[in-house]
Amino acid sequence: MTLSLDVRHRQGDFTLEARFESEGRLTALFGRSGSGKTSLINIIAGLIRPDEGRVMVDEEVLVDTQKRISQPKHRRRIGYVFQEGRLFPHLSVRANLLYGQWFTPVTRRYETLERVVELLGLEALLDRHPGSLSGGEKQRVAIGRALLASPRLLLMDEPLASLDEGRKQEILPYIELLRDVTRIPIVYVSHSIAEVTRLATTVVVLSGGRVAAAGPTAEVMGRMDLYPLTGRAEAGVILEGKVVEYDAASGLSTFQCAAGRLRIPNTDIAVGLAVRVRVRARDVLIAIKPPEGLSALNVLPGTVAEIRTDEGPIAEVRLDCGGQSVQARITRHSIAVLGLATGKPAYAVIKSIAFDRRSLS
Repeated sequence: MTLSLDVRHRQGDFTLEARFESEGRLTALFGRSGSGKTSLINIIAGLIRPDEGRVMVDEEVLVDTQKRISQPKHRRRIGYVFQEGRLFPHLSVRANLLYGQWFTPVTRRYETLERVVELLGLEALLDRHPGSLSGGEKQRVAIGRALLASPRLLLMDEPLASLDEGRKQEILPYIELLRDVTRIPIVYVSHSIAEVTRLATTVVVLSGGRVAAAGPTAEVMGRMDLYPLTGRAEAGVILEGKVVEYDAASGLSTFQCAAGRLRIPNTDIAVGLAVRVRVRARDVLIAIKPPEGLSALNVLPGTVAEIRTDEGPIAEVRLDCGGQSVQARITRHSIAVLGLATGKPAYAVIKSIAFDRRSLS
């Protein structure tokens, strides 16, 4: 599925001018509050008609203002999951789920109640009402209702924003299943780096109503020039590889990627499974010689590829480790003391405890 969007729209003092194309399984619209994320998915859904522009899904035009085309919302076959569940309080979970089918012709239905219930683990909830559900359970039901509309595209507007950390961790594996098992293309709005790096295959970074960057997640989120938009505190890189070994005695798994091998705490990820690991720049130390006598288990040899500094004491260093970038946030003083410069060899040192379930996908 290819989503192509080129729109301009004015709302009060805010002007949205966005253009991007995505073929990813899960496209994340990422940016701070007020950057235009929700306006964009509302244009895709048909809740907002842009002043100018065009929206296409594959070869079908949803909106083309020049040709005066604007498909009605109910004909776009788009599922929408809002920040809050918006379930019908007087209906059971089963009835809320089945409501998703009402506006989809029988000939276009490809999802069944049984499959959705199994996929989202809703068996025990079917006879309950929304008032008795937790926040995470409500969102699973809302996702199931959207799936039962048999959409060709699923929109999710910050579906985890109203949940606490525990409920978020409950929902994230189900969204991964949607991405990998159902193969329904998803456009996912978020301002959380942890969610985007774990879920997205494509990222569109928005700032002030404009697209600042768009492309594969690892490429976009690893750009140091985007740190003012993506946030320095959680910035870093994404390493893709697989778990190749598990040591029951230590409780550690070995993760193999282009940069080398990392030892990470076991998180019930089976050997042989493809994994995406997020390495935050603040969790990486730099050494100019192979370190010895450290508790940190992960040492990746590389070459200094880029150094970015500003007027403050902090600097960003990017190492090329076997063709894979690893970033570190250290002080400008450390750069001077170590004599770091582009092209010089260096080592990235990472603690195993820097990785938790939120860092892995």
